Amino acid sequence: MTFAQTLTFYVGRRFLMATLTMLAALTLLVSLFDFIELLRRAAARPDAGFALVASIAGLRMPFLSIQIMPFAILLGGILAFWRLTRSSELIVARATGVSAWGFLLGPVVVALLFGGVAIGAISPISSAMLSRAERLEATFLRAGGGVTALAGGRLWLRQADRALEPGGVAIISGRPTRLLSSGRDLTFILEEVTIWRLSAADRPLQRLEVPRATLAPGRWVLENAVLFGADRLPAAPATLTLPTELTPDRIENSFASPDTLSFWALPGFIAVLEQAGFSAIRHRLQFQSLLALPALAVAMALVAAGFSMRPSRMGGVMRMVGAGVSAGFALFVLDKITAEFGESGALPVWLAAWAPSIAGLLLAMGLLLHLEDG
Repeated sequence: MTFAQTLTFYVGRRFLMATLTMLAALTLLVSLFDFIELLRRAAARPDAGFALVASIAGLRMPFLSIQIMPFAILLGGILAFWRLTRSSELIVARATGVSAWGFLLGPVVVALLFGGVAIGAISPISSAMLSRAERLEATFLRAGGGVTALAGGRLWLRQADRALEPGGVAIISGRPTRLLSSGRDLTFILEEVTIWRLSAADRPLQRLEVPRATLAPGRWVLENAVLFGADRLPAAPATLTLPTELTPDRIENSFASPDTLSFWALPGFIAVLEQAGFSAIRHRLQFQSLLALPALAVAMALVAAGFSMRPSRMGGVMRMVGAGVSAGFALFVLDKITAEFGESGALPVWLAAWAPSIAGLLLAMGLLLHLEDG
């Protein structure tokens, strides 16, 4: 192993340990504040005990760790590079002719691994645990929760309906009596259901009045359905079926935060939403943001290097470190602003998701070019 390779491995290891330490510390700190807030909300609810609040806070920790990860990489990188600079290790290495671009390969690879593990492995765990936490929170800590509360007592659904006409849609409205809360063995039932079957041009084709509709695999089972055709005359009540691609999970998730869907589940769910006529812009933004996470992690690592590798003898080290933290906050604010523009449709979804990563990489490249050549 050459000296440059050894140095790259050494710097990468120091960066990894500092980032892991910072990630654990920040996750525990934020989780503590989250736990205190949950305790405050549970104080007025006798059925929400300490164990329940602790469970909700614990279930939210993987999600919080993904949200905190870019800033943990920034702070961990600043800490690691500042220590290496203060001990003159990086100064000696650069004096031997090793370029900063060489030994920064280790931290870049570590940052990419953080991003890849976050979206590939932690995201499925985080989404499942967060979904469970939100269900517990909605049940025990909110005055009203779930789809019924959001829809004012009635649930409105839109799905593809090609049985009568290609490109047709069906609008379903009813009162949910049971929603899927865990597992896949519970049924989803609507009562007092009205179904409008429309053409691709939104021309009415049929209307059905159904006392009770049950969602079975691949179809709605409509009990005692009364069909009104183009002549508006009712047919005799009968049990009918309506093909569907909806599932209880998809119905519940369409009203839930995209954070409760894993990276691997988002593409298929986006396709189902758009095929059924729902807006999937929030889910697309979440998917693109997760895709951009490794690039954002690399940007934060390089920003940390650019702001903390200044030799201590030149003075102003703490000012540079403070500037690095400020740059991290600025990228965080930019991320929130572009996300709002993306959700409103003012910016393309891919640009809203990738803008912070692109801005961070450009800032880091400029700093490192100035440090290396300036």
